[in-house]
Amino acid sequence: MRRYARTLVAVALATTIVSGTVGWASGNAQQALTGPPPGTAAWRSDHVLGRELPDPERATPAQVARFFDGLSAKERQLLITRHPLVVGNLDGVPVALRYRANALALKAGHDPRYASLGADPHRRILAFDPRGRGQVAEVFGDLTTARRVSVVVPGSDIDAGTFDRTHDVYGTPAGMARSLYAETGPGSAVIAWAGYTTPVGVGVDAATGSLAEAGADRLTRFTDGLAATGVPAPTVFCHSYGSVVCGLAAPRLRARDLVVLGSPGMRADNVGDLHTRARVWAAKDPDDWIDDVPNVEFAGLGHGADPTSAGFGARRVPAGDAHGHTGYFAPGTQSLHAFAAIADGEL
Repeated sequence: MRRYARTLVAVALATTIVSGTVGWASGNAQQALTGPPPGTAAWRSDHVLGRELPDPERATPAQVARFFDGLSAKERQLLITRHPLVVGNLDGVPVALRYRANALALKAGHDPRYASLGADPHRRILAFDPRGRGQVAEVFGDLTTARRVSVVVPGSDIDAGTFDRTHDVYGTPAGMARSLYAETGPGSAVIAWAGYTTPVGVGVDAATGSLAEAGADRLTRFTDGLAATGVPAPTVFCHSYGSVVCGLAAPRLRARDLVVLGSPGMRADNVGDLHTRARVWAAKDPDDWIDDVPNVEFAGLGHGADPTSAGFGARRVPAGDAHGHTGYFAPGTQSLHAFAAIADGEL
């Protein structure tokens, strides 16, 4: 009975302090953005090529890739012009076409949240969905020639508006990815993937797995799309609540390595429970407040075992000189150096 009571107390604490990036604030319930890209209805009804276009909801990324492989340059450009939001967000579309489509969509939009994304024509925006709080993916490096690819999956409080904010830079997906890319060797590329609805602040969303489940589906389809276009299996870096997403995605995820940092848990008791062939790594610095989160899972609340614990079985990444919850990718840290070595295949 006493053990049961302690578990209930721990779960209660988990609902008040689990978060992803900003810490001690109230959380608001979020509705996960799921389903096909915006503009799908118009895409489905368009017979401009004289045949049906692949259904964004039903076609696999491999089927999408085969369809685009069979198009002429003129036909590809026609679809980009008519349906930029579909082409730019459809997994399996060639990378260069997605860049062009998203540049067009950003140029046509007028939302100030996305001004920085469209201001620089040299940015490689791999996904841009303006619905809700907005979702974005950006590539650093040349994804079409890269021999080693990494994907950064962020935690709470990240959306299109905070994707590349100028404060707390290494707590943003763009900041983490840019820093990792600068540290990796030639022939690498890093993708900052803010492609799911994240929790806001601290609340039930951050302490449960519902948003992570939806995010896991989107992440697995995203990596399937990379594979369909010839991109090598990536190393996936999962920060905070993003590690819950990665834990749920693990059995289906096309990944060479899974690296979790500042993790509240992966909804697994140990590496074996992840059912993945990827190598699993974990980092947590001494003053990360995530260490105060109870590592429990009860009645759907909490995210389970600490991935850095000895019993979990992950390979430990040194992080003794990282600072706080968002310092793991800071230049000069042991953690960033180790992350780059993992990404480059040197560890």
